[in-house]
Amino acid sequence: MTLSLEQLAIHAVEIANTAGLAILEFFEDGDFEQFNKLDESPVTSADYAANEIVMTELSKLTPDIPIMSEEIENISLAERSLWTRYWLIDPLDGTQEFVAGRSDFAVNIALIENGKPVLGVIHAPVTKTTFWAVSGLGAHKIFNGKTKSVSATPVDPKNAYLRVAISRVQKLETITKFIKPDIALEFVSMGSAALKSCLVAEGKADIYIRVGPTGEWDTGAPQVIVEEAGGCILDSEYAALSYNQRESVLNPDFMVLGDRLLDWSTITIPHTSRRD
Repeated sequence: MTLSLEQLAIHAVEIANTAGLAILEFFEDGDFEQFNKLDESPVTSADYAANEIVMTELSKLTPDIPIMSEEIENISLAERSLWTRYWLIDPLDGTQEFVAGRSDFAVNIALIENGKPVLGVIHAPVTKTTFWAVSGLGAHKIFNGKTKSVSATPVDPKNAYLRVAISRVQKLETITKFIKPDIALEFVSMGSAALKSCLVAEGKADIYIRVGPTGEWDTGAPQVIVEEAGGCILDSEYAALSYNQRESVLNPDFMVLGDRLLDWSTITIPHTSRRD
């Protein structure tokens, strides 16, 4: 029996929760191993454990749908180009937060169809909060066993005021130089990239600007959640992000925007940062 996107999302939420429980055991005990990848970014035994859970359960659920994960060897474009549908996962988004003992990390699961995210789940294990969306069905938040719809906040450019989601360790000037100087800013701190995107999706921030390396697994789940909430994710030149189109799976710098109807070029300053 072929499962609908909504049915797949329900299963993906359960899988993300299961992976989150495994991560919590490492987090609460503080008993995990840390390694460095080739790019010097951290990865831990918790990342690997969550990855095993998510990949195993997704393979059981949809054995005919391939999986791309941050924690597996890069798959060539020649092979990936044959995929019209695949799972895209980051089993522990916010590993640096996890290692530092901060609670804002998440499990990301997305389903990509024909180069576009159509299903997204983001689960924060510590707060037991889950965001999920399916194309055409809106964005949702599960907290304390209750599910509610979420929506981004329209921006009135005449107010000249923005709430900006930002990392706790990020230098403000890294971000503020891309916002026009006559705009008043309020900063909202959060750890993982996915959870900062969720701040925009639920109307607690207006914009999140990401400067620096990320992978497609960092934006797949957030993109469909933000879009279904009324926002969008664009690169630094206001173009849509692409998936499974290039040999490299690195994203360009990007912006998570809460109001997709606004001409953001009137507020932000574009910069060139494409990765091939």
